[in-house]
Amino acid sequence: MPLLFSYGMLQQEEVQLATFGRRLDGWRDEIVGFQRSTVRIEDPGIVARVGRTHFDDATFTGDAGHRVEGMVFEVSEGELASADGFEAPFSYARVSAALASGARAWVFVYRGGGPQPP
Repeated sequence: MPLLFSYGMLQQEEVQLATFGRRLDGWRDEIVGFQRSTVRIEDPGIVARVGRTHFDDATFTGDAGHRVEGMVFEVSEGELASADGFEAPFSYARVSAALASGARAWVFVYRGGGPQPP
């Protein structure tokens, strides 16, 4: 099963239920070579919908000392496609990232620019 790493909204039970139809069980881990950042939400409709002016983001730096904490979930391929559908309207794209535990997981990062992980 694919691994999905979340440092933001996909950790929220209500988002999981709406996106996957179930509550996800996971474990704590970190993505390596990323640092926390935020993305300003420009669309007033999205601001009203999510109730905030910025989204969390993880910016790829390539520096092994930079890490972002979050949760890792095992999901099906169909659930991964559902996550794509959830994140796409917010301009986030799925990339593969190394975890501190040694595994690799999919993670969503803002596709508005900056370096991308290999």
